[in-house]
Amino acid sequence: MSVQRRDNGKWRARYRDPSGRERARHFDTKRAAQDFLAEQRQAMRTRTYVDPVAGKITFSEWFAVYSERQVWAAGTRISAQQAADCVTFGDIPLNRIQPTQVQHWIKTLQAPGGSRPRGLAVSTIHTRYNYVHGAFLAAQKDKLIHEDPCTGVTLPRKPRASVSSVSIPTPEGVGRAVREAPEWFAGFVALCAFAGLRLGEAAGVQLGDVDFLRRTLHVRRQVQGTNVANLAIVPPKFGSERTVHLPPDLVDLIARHVQTVGVHGPEQWLFADVWGNLLNRSSAGHQWRRTRAAVALEAFTLHDLRHFYASGLIAAGCDVVTVQRALGHSQASITLNTYSHLWLDAADRTRSAAQHLMQSAFAQNADSVRTEAT
Repeated sequence: MSVQRRDNGKWRARYRDPSGRERARHFDTKRAAQDFLAEQRQAMRTRTYVDPVAGKITFSEWFAVYSERQVWAAGTRISAQQAADCVTFGDIPLNRIQPTQVQHWIKTLQAPGGSRPRGLAVSTIHTRYNYVHGAFLAAQKDKLIHEDPCTGVTLPRKPRASVSSVSIPTPEGVGRAVREAPEWFAGFVALCAFAGLRLGEAAGVQLGDVDFLRRTLHVRRQVQGTNVANLAIVPPKFGSERTVHLPPDLVDLIARHVQTVGVHGPEQWLFADVWGNLLNRSSAGHQWRRTRAAVALEAFTLHDLRHFYASGLIAAGCDVVTVQRALGHSQASITLNTYSHLWLDAADRTRSAAQHLMQSAFAQNADSVRTEAT
């Protein structure tokens, strides 16, 4: 390391980085040059040195590199890219992005704009932030930046789970939807409502996945994509491959579907649209919107049928682990975070237990009075 005065009066600080490459930077004063070298010496000693040139890559350029290194499912990759595409600092070099700029980006996600009359949902904002935050952490780990600019950024608070946070249609409404749906689509609606399948999981069911004798359905794959062009067959979400126990009436409904509608292709897919294409997010959603409009269920999505299924399991007394496995949640905490309000709390259980005790006590007294009277 050395400091030399240049002919133009500037002071040049020279040093070699950990890879042995010579670096140089010019300053107006000798003291500033010496302080800079001291900082670089300390950074190399503590292994916190950051290549000043590497940090000049823009966020968008870095995210392209970062995302290629990740082992992501197709749907995850799409979501991650959506997060990267919506940032307000994509063209700014990594080493110039400040926490205030990240905070401003979060603010834009909350604001109405375009097709978002109320801004993005809080859960969506958190998801997009997590993808961006992960990219910054990787940049910091690879010594492209000193600090993660997401540090100290405030996110909108997630609302506590409540009855209103999960939309659940009535059994009567679901029944009308299944009856009103076109014959080729009724079984799809039924699998979402009475087996708790996600849209992509229901679209990915093949005849061989259904064990009619044991009345079970094996969830082995899902259909991802928003249209025919980007449709992809992928494994279920992590932890979601499972065996679902079907009620007898649902087994009979599937059997009638196979008999009257048939199956599609050599794989024997259960569901396809009128043109023979596998259902995707757009086509299934379009048909559901037509069906729900006919039975006054406009407020409910296909995913709300999954909530309907979960609420039925909980009302029947199923515990958290049972519901978790039936829904294919990777962790019980996901089930609790979504549906905890549907389980009886301690006060409800105490009240119910005390009521049972009173009924038992008075029933015994009544029997005793009747016995003495005879």
